[in-house]
Amino acid sequence: MKEKITILIPCLNEENTLGICIEKALIFIKKHNLDAEILVADNGSTDKSKEIAKSFKSRLIEVKKRGYGNALIEGIRNAQGDYIIMGDADDSYNFLEIEEFINKLEDGYDFVIGNRYYHMEKGAMKWTHKYIGTPILTKIVNKKYGLNLKDINCGLRGFKKDKILKLDLKSEGMEFASEMIIKVKQANLKIIEIPINFYKDKRNRKSNLKTIRDGIKHLKLILKMQNS
Repeated sequence: MKEKITILIPCLNEENTLGICIEKALIFIKKHNLDAEILVADNGSTDKSKEIAKSFKSRLIEVKKRGYGNALIEGIRNAQGDYIIMGDADDSYNFLEIEEFINKLEDGYDFVIGNRYYHMEKGAMKWTHKYIGTPILTKIVNKKYGLNLKDINCGLRGFKKDKILKLDLKSEGMEFASEMIIKVKQANLKIIEIPINFYKDKRNRKSNLKTIRDGIKHLKLILKMQNS
C-alpha cells in the first residue's frame, strides 16, 4: 500500500482507555506493516490523557475550541495520512479490527462507516439510543437524503482526507457526525457501510454525550441542511 494512514482519536479526559486504544492501533499498524501514524486530537483534557498520548508512539495536537466536531476538524486538517480512520478513545471501537475500512478505501470507496447493530456487546449502548434515537435519526437522514444506512451515528469511520477536506465541515459538536454523512452524500462521494463489533465503554465514567441536547442538535442540522 502506497497511501499513508492516519488513525485519528479525538480525546477529552480519557486516561482510563486512551492508552489501550493507542496500543491496539500500534499492534494493528505493526501487524500489517503500514506507513501510518496515530494522531490524538486532545480537546482540553484535565486528566493524564495528554501525558499518556505522549508516552506512546503517537502524535498529539491540542484543540482549544471545545467540541467533538472541532477536535475532529482540526485532526483531519493536521493528519499526515491520505486515508484517515477515526474512532473514539473509550475502547468501544477496537482498533485491531479496522482492516476492512482500509480495504474498502483501497477498493475505491471515499467514505466507509461502521454498522454497530451487526454485533453489539450487551450494555454497549443505552436502550434509548439503540431503539429510539439512532433509528429515528437514521430513518430521517435516509429518507431526506436518499441514503440506505443502518447506523448514521457510528463513530468508527474511514475516509480519504482530500475528499473530506473539500466538504468544508463546520459543526462544532456531536452533530458533526450527521453533517459529515450528509455532505458526503451531497458531494456524490462513494459510500459504503460495513458491519463492525461495538463494545461497552471502558472508561468507568459518564459519556461526554448529552443525549437530549445532542439529539436535538443532530435533528436540527438534519432538517436544516438542504438536499441536493
